[in-house]
Amino acid sequence: MTAGRDPADTTPADGQGLPMVGLDTALFDAVCDSLSCAFIVYDKTDHIVFGSRQVLDFFPICNEHLQPGTRLRDFLGAVYETGMRSRSAGQEVLSREDWLSQKIATHWRERYEAVERYGNDSWVRFQKRRLANGYGVCVISDFSEVKKREEQWRLDLERVQLTEDILDNLPFPLFVKDRNLTYVAVNIAFCEKYQTTADEVLGRKSAELFSPEVATRFEESDRHVLETGEMSVVRQRQVARDGSEREIISRKHRIGKPGRYYLVSTMQDLPREGADLDEFEKASSVTTSPKSTYRRAYVPMHGDSERREPAAMEAIVPENFSGRRVLVVTGDIAAETAALRTLAKYGFEACSVRNEDEQEQFLEIATSAGLSLDIVIIDNQMGMRCLELAEQYGISSLVMDGFQISTELTFQIARHFNRSNRGNMADRIEGDWEITTSDDDVELDVLVAEDNDINQIVFSQILEGLGYRYRIAATGDEAVRMWTEYRPKIVLMDISLPGFNGFEAARLIRQVEAGKIRTPIIGVLTQAFERDRAECANAGMDDVIMKPVSPDILETIFQKYIQKDVRQAQL
Repeated sequence: MTAGRDPADTTPADGQGLPMVGLDTALFDAVCDSLSCAFIVYDKTDHIVFGSRQVLDFFPICNEHLQPGTRLRDFLGAVYETGMRSRSAGQEVLSREDWLSQKIATHWRERYEAVERYGNDSWVRFQKRRLANGYGVCVISDFSEVKKREEQWRLDLERVQLTEDILDNLPFPLFVKDRNLTYVAVNIAFCEKYQTTADEVLGRKSAELFSPEVATRFEESDRHVLETGEMSVVRQRQVARDGSEREIISRKHRIGKPGRYYLVSTMQDLPREGADLDEFEKASSVTTSPKSTYRRAYVPMHGDSERREPAAMEAIVPENFSGRRVLVVTGDIAAETAALRTLAKYGFEACSVRNEDEQEQFLEIATSAGLSLDIVIIDNQMGMRCLELAEQYGISSLVMDGFQISTELTFQIARHFNRSNRGNMADRIEGDWEITTSDDDVELDVLVAEDNDINQIVFSQILEGLGYRYRIAATGDEAVRMWTEYRPKIVLMDISLPGFNGFEAARLIRQVEAGKIRTPIIGVLTQAFERDRAECANAGMDDVIMKPVSPDILETIFQKYIQKDVRQAQL
């Protein structure tokens, strides 16, 4: 039965207002059916002109309360008597008159929309509009499915966030690959261990992140685990920046269902000979069972405000360096001796020269004899000519200071051979440094203002290794221009620049950005004079660092000032 007026009757019940010419209740009911909604029209005296039969699907009231001429107040009163009223947590229970007054008021607003909850799992949407001629329209629709989907999405997001929090708080590195062996998830411990970002890893394969030898070994075990379901357990060496080695154990598992398998891999440091795991060294108490069948440790955890320090960067050591040839160019005898001893330990064929003339003669002889070099290690105290010679002969090069050559050589070389050709930069090598990383109009992370050629190379190597997008300006004028053009996330400003010095360049940048987003500017000093520190602060710089710079120094600054912007996240 249709609730509403007779199709032939087109005059309002009270004889006032505009006639509802051509009002066909059957047509309105059909429209409401197609839209899965109910429809009520009332005049300027709040008498119902039309009510579709679908209203009865929402409220168990008598049909007579929808008849033309019924007062809107009487209709709402009937709804109130059913006990089907909206429920909101903590909302005060209203009396009948207060509830009716509140509802009538919403019907007199020019536009009003609300979603109300009825019962435990029923949601109703009301869309009300009062027209200029005094007539009001109320559309009622079932919003339950939408609310359920929203609730499901919220729960799914909470589960995803919970999973990410769990993974990120695990003390050991973890990563996940899909069936195509593409990285789809990494946790914070993984990124800290290799000092990379999730963005640098996700969507890539091992061949893009490691040397061909290491990548082939990894993917062989990955495929076996995915195809057979057997767990893979591997012991391998890793070398830290200080040259010390650790044995780690990697476990790979297959999870998921056929057609949707994933590979989950975890890594854990094995203790040094005779030592416990690091957790036991930090424990507040350690319990050993009477028969020594197990040991339990309780380790105090830091809160979020006391975030653990990032792990020292480590690199995977290829299985075999034998046959690789290295030339060391340094005038530092102590560094030379340490380097040759380390290289011999790992099976390199290595020799050294003391200056650029000896390097040139060596490369000429090696070329004429048909001998190829894999890499040239150059002391940063040598001249630019050493780097140019390596490039001239098409040989990869690494620029280091004497301390790095003595203590970090294995780490740096292992990281070099693990590096990938990323994006369209095919066959990129560690020593092939372009001062501007790309001519493309891409978002810039770091702008370096540095006029010294060797220091430019050092900055380039560090920033490239850490995965930041960067450009280098050789003068203060160029630094201001490039800041204006690229708006980097941070500026590393040497204070002694040609043209505008670092202080003047910083002041100009602060003047231009006045009232806008502030770019962190870090002064780069050669000596720790207090007057220079004070001048940096007066020029608007946010902090200072000392030369020589290192990956650890820059990473600390980046974490402090741009970590939230540049490194998003992670599992």
